This record gives sequence, C-alpha cells and structure tokens, in this order.
Amino acid sequence: MTTEDKSPEFNRRRRTVLLAGAGAGAGVALTAGMPLAAMAAQKAGAAAAPHHSHSKGVNQMGTITTRDGVELYYKDWGPRNGQPIVFSHGWPLNSDSWESQMMFLASLGYRCVAHDRRGHGRSSQPWDGNDMDHYADDLAQVIDKLDLKNAVLFGFSTGGGEVARYIGRHGTKRVAKAGLISSVPPQMLQTAANPGGLPLKVFDDIRAGSLADRSQLYLNIASGPFFGFNRAGAKVSQGLINSWCAQGMQAGHKNTYDCIKAFSETDFTEDLKKFNIPTLIVHGDDDQIVPIDAAGRAAAKLVKNATLLVYAGAPHGLTDTHKDKLNADLLAFIKG
Repeated sequence: MTTEDKSPEFNRRRRTVLLAGAGAGAGVALTAGMPLAAMAAQKAGAAAAPHHSHSKGVNQMGTITTRDGVELYYKDWGPRNGQPIVFSHGWPLNSDSWESQMMFLASLGYRCVAHDRRGHGRSSQPWDGNDMDHYADDLAQVIDKLDLKNAVLFGFSTGGGEVARYIGRHGTKRVAKAGLISSVPPQMLQTAANPGGLPLKVFDDIRAGSLADRSQLYLNIASGPFFGFNRAGAKVSQGLINSWCAQGMQAGHKNTYDCIKAFSETDFTEDLKKFNIPTLIVHGDDDQIVPIDAAGRAAAKLVKNATLLVYAGAPHGLTDTHKDKLNADLLAFIKG
C-alpha cells in the first residue's frame, strides 16, 4: 500500500522527533571543516580490512579497497554502537552532499556512514566498472567490511538506484529499512515499456555538455534546476552552488560521463519488487531533474507498503533546500 504525507500519525511522529532532535543536537560540539578534510594515510596492501580511526569522536573517516582494486573513501560518524544509517549520494557529487543529515542523525546517537562512489570525490577513478552493478557491489563491501547490521539505507538521486540495485543483488539481511530520496528508480529513460521517462536526447545533451565544458555544465545545473534557483522568487545560495560544482569537479571525468548512462538507462523495476522492508520515498513535486511521476510515484507503486512523502514545490536538491523537514521525516521513519 502507498501512502502520502497526509498521515496524521506520521506527521505527529515527525513533529515529536524534530523537537527532540533540536534539543539533543544543541549540545554537540562540531569539528570545523571536517566534511572536506583530506583522507587519512593508508598503508600499502591494506585491502583485507577497513582503515579508519578508532577514536570515540563524532567525525571519523577511512578507506577500503574493493575486490577489484578500487579504493573507496568513507565517513563513519557518530558512536560505534549506534544503529547504522548508510547514505548513498547523487551524481556527480560525493558523501559531503549528505552532511546535513549525517550531522543531525549522528548528533542523536546514530552511526552515520557514507562513502564516495567509485570515480567520485576522494575515491579512486577506475576507467571501467562505472555501472550500477559495481556501485551496488561497492556499497555491499563497505557494509560488510564495517560489519554493519540492522542498517537503514538512504539513497539520493543516483544513490537511490545504488540502494535499489544493492537490495536486488544482495538482499536485506543487513538492512532494516530503506529510503529513496529524489531517486531515479524505477527508470529515467523513456522506452516503450516506460513511456513516462525522459527522451534519450536529454541525456545525450548532458554527455555533450560534459565533453564540451564540464565545469560550465555543472555550474548551469547547480545555479538552475537542481536547487530550483531558476524559479521566480527563489532564494539563491551561492555557497550551495559553489559546493555542488566543487564536488562535481573533484570526480573523474570518465567516471561521471559513464555514470550518466548508469543512472538514466538502468531499469530498477525488478530490484524494487524485491524490497521486503519498510521503505520511505521522498520526492519534490517541482523536481526538474528527476520528475516525480516517472520516479517517486512510479517507485511507490512497485515497492510493497511504501510510504510516499511528496514535498510541495520542492526541487531535486531537497536534502539542502528542505533539510529541516527532511531530517525530521527521516528520523520519524527510523524511529517509527
């Protein structure tokens, strides 16, 4: 069954946990600059185990090496005994894009883990393997090597596809709940079986823009449709634009180019049918990047007993533009 955000009980829980979260988060000391800190040095040949700090501080980081030799950077924030909350980021960003949700939840005692997808952020940039199967297998290796159990997985945009393919390939033995936020499943590309998708030309134009002037392409996306800054009356944040572009340019050119095909053409229909855990789907009805009808609403019809929350007027980048509302909704879902 699919429900939207008109449920009084869900909204009551959301208001309650928001108030609780505000009080608990007020006393937490923040470590300045941590989301953009450099990776800790790693000894050669440490592929057999994750390399990370074991201090009890809120902010930690490290790397793991995948079976095919790709080094993945990850953040591991909050107490080690907290319930794991795992975040998968969007294109062409990295784990920094989840920092508002990670700081909020880690401040409340949850263990928040997020990695930079292969080819993105501070992870290495393999020439091959930039596809959803590899992305999902990388996520599985992060979860397995950190031995995360009873985890809640949240995926934003392309990261939602990563979470869906993870469940499709690896099941839910380590997963308690999942959330798809502004996510691409079931499929972005318009096909005979998916007439509500976007035409191939949309993605061909993104590829052409990436080859012609990647930095300008990213600036156009960040300053326009991603955050809804192209809408009349929008309150534009130059800081958000700068951060988005910086994250994008930190990623590999070949990796982000290949990822366009991965996030647009991959069909997650069968993956979504394998969801057997409580699932939250959040989507803005003014999403100009991943339109809600072919994504959030379509996914909610495929996932058993999904809860669909539609944010009126919200853009694609609602993890920033609507972060307080989203944080409260994620916490209510985790605790519910």
